[in-house]
Amino acid sequence: MNIVVTLDVMLARRKMKLMELAEEVGISVTNLSLLKTGKAKGIRFATLAKICVALDCTPGDILQIEHQKIPQYD
Repeated sequence: MNIVVTLDVMLARRKMKLMELAEEVGISVTNLSLLKTGKAKGIRFATLAKICVALDCTPGDILQIEHQKIPQYD
């Protein structure tokens, strides 16, 4: 099971640039880019809340779970 970050999708839906979101949330573009590409190791709930307010969304809109199929052997 993996967590997939779909921040780029929400940014496109809101027609917002990464730099605009960074300024509104108060986080560096570099750290936001790491989150967007799925390379971030974690995120503070306060930061996640600010992102959600800025994008008018919920955490479930930008963080999703990708289930991996487990191979079955006969």
